[in-house]
Amino acid sequence: MNDIESQIRRLPLTLHPDPKRVLLRPFIPSLIVRPLSCLEANPRIVHLFSRLMQMSDEAVDEKLKGVFAEFDERHQHIHNIFEERYRQIQSILPTDIDLSESRRLLIGAYFTNEYSLESSALFNPSIVPSPDQNGISAGELKFVLSLRATGEGHVSSITFRSGVVTSDGDIRMDEVSRFVNQPRPMAAARYDRKTFQRKLQEINVEHSDAMSCTRDLKESFSIGELIEMVQKMSTTAEEPSTRRAAERALLLAQANYSVSFPEGLSMSEKILFPYAPTESNGIEDARFVKFCEDDGSFNYYATYTAYDGNVVLPQLVQTRDFHEFDISTLNGPAVMNKGMALFPKKINGRYAMLGRQDGENIHLMFSDHLHFWYDSRVIIRPSEPWQFVQIGNCGSPLETRAGWLVITHGVGPMRKYSLGAVLLDLNDPSKVLGRLKKPLLRPLPDEREGYVPNVLYSCGSLIHAGKLILPYAISDTSTRFAIVPLDLLIESILNG
Repeated sequence: MNDIESQIRRLPLTLHPDPKRVLLRPFIPSLIVRPLSCLEANPRIVHLFSRLMQMSDEAVDEKLKGVFAEFDERHQHIHNIFEERYRQIQSILPTDIDLSESRRLLIGAYFTNEYSLESSALFNPSIVPSPDQNGISAGELKFVLSLRATGEGHVSSITFRSGVVTSDGDIRMDEVSRFVNQPRPMAAARYDRKTFQRKLQEINVEHSDAMSCTRDLKESFSIGELIEMVQKMSTTAEEPSTRRAAERALLLAQANYSVSFPEGLSMSEKILFPYAPTESNGIEDARFVKFCEDDGSFNYYATYTAYDGNVVLPQLVQTRDFHEFDISTLNGPAVMNKGMALFPKKINGRYAMLGRQDGENIHLMFSDHLHFWYDSRVIIRPSEPWQFVQIGNCGSPLETRAGWLVITHGVGPMRKYSLGAVLLDLNDPSKVLGRLKKPLLRPLPDEREGYVPNVLYSCGSLIHAGKLILPYAISDTSTRFAIVPLDLLIESILNG
């Protein structure tokens, strides 16, 4: 064990996945849970609806009473959710007659199911200072912790926890609610045609097709207008490539959206569940950062990986308050892989970000536009046996007086993941000032077992009261915390 590793304090706190935290999701018989439900009528839907319509009013009331008795205490506003679910599927049901409230609610219940968000894992944490620092003692810091929650079908989402870091570097977690809520889509966004055409080309749509499939759109258009255009193109476009481009345009628009949570929810009651088709197989590894804008105000950004089962798509989340969230695509050849991590402020007037574009080295990239990234360069390669397979970042760089502190992960023999650290120059982060030769953290014997054995991983840490607060995942299953003396860590990095 090296000197710095012996000085690290692992807290006796583990965040375990809790299968009791369930979300009400749309259910279509015979389909695995996915973010978007198929709204096409199929024989099983028709058969189910026919059986429900044959029930007497008395039988409907009795069955609905039993559903509420069994599930009402497990969810908030379950009555409203059943009513909303009925409205969502009403268009595919083979009737247009007015139904009683009880029958509508029971139909809604049959097309709803519980989804256990954390039944498999609660891991890959990222931590940032909370936007609300009221109600704490001197020397304390409120934080927001994001985690990757994985449930049935290995679908991942972003869940949140909150707590306080004390002046001594201890962690006090807030109580976790039994309930979870999805946000609601906000008013339809409008898209700038020129920017949209540029984004289309970034996802490999030919220039001529991008221009052809959007030429009839206004300079500023809504997704409704885009849907009308796609429907028109499906029958009028002469070139198949133009029709395919129109379909890609719709997918691109759906990947850029805004959502907001109801008022009064605690942080643990909020869940960002996959919403767009590009996220249908999950939202993975959000790396949150508190970003200082040019005017001194702060935004929270997070990069994450959207996965539809075939294609990995880097996405960007923006929020000021963890109440409203804007989700958009990252574009350009420099962001065509996983593990993007934004610096917490511009460097020499430009956005800066780390990535692992080639799958094994840490890259640095700069851009004048937050959503477009064109060039990257390798700045850190695997150099020690414990990282020979690959090296990557474990979240956004942290600013210190000595330089940008980057927590890294390295993969060695038997695909064992360990954490390391690197220091980059503040004004020119392409300059590596030093790096640990030995791991900062390695899996302990009781951290080796889990969904993916022998893995330590993190998506973001913070600095408070002279200490590095480092949440980390153990074997892709649960989450722990380590407290690292900052000065000793920097000294160890600079001394190699």
